[in-house]
Amino acid sequence: MGTLTCARGRTLARTAHLELFAHGRVVIVPAGIGVAPPRVEDGAYVRGGRCRYPLWTVEPTGLIDAARGGLTVGDLFAVWGRPLSRTRLAGFAGTVRAFVAGRPWRGDPGAIPLARHAQIVIEVGEPVIPPHATYRFPDGR
Repeated sequence: MGTLTCARGRTLARTAHLELFAHGRVVIVPAGIGVAPPRVEDGAYVRGGRCRYPLWTVEPTGLIDAARGGLTVGDLFAVWGRPLSRTRLAGFAGTVRAFVAGRPWRGDPGAIPLARHAQIVIEVGEPVIPPHATYRFPDGR
């Protein structure tokens, strides 16, 4: 995972929301990204594991938890083990469009910061889904 390492005792510092679409369909951001097995699962939720990377998911809702600032969407995809570029989104190919707070992101989608309460939408292909500009974060996140 590059310079990102798995460690125990990571605490939540910030949460961002990520929505993914491929050819007009939702792509689920799964629970358990950044959580090393063996995982402790409770239905669709991942409650823990051997260790966590500095960013992780505990539920399949697009909420991305981070232990510190300075992390990007590219870091998340690296930990997830899926490609992200201007022409690839996970296993899908085509023109990739990214939006932050409903506004187009003109640079590399992997460079989008996972800032506290960021609302990020990344799409590949047609039809284009109008991006949500906001997300209502759960209390405490």
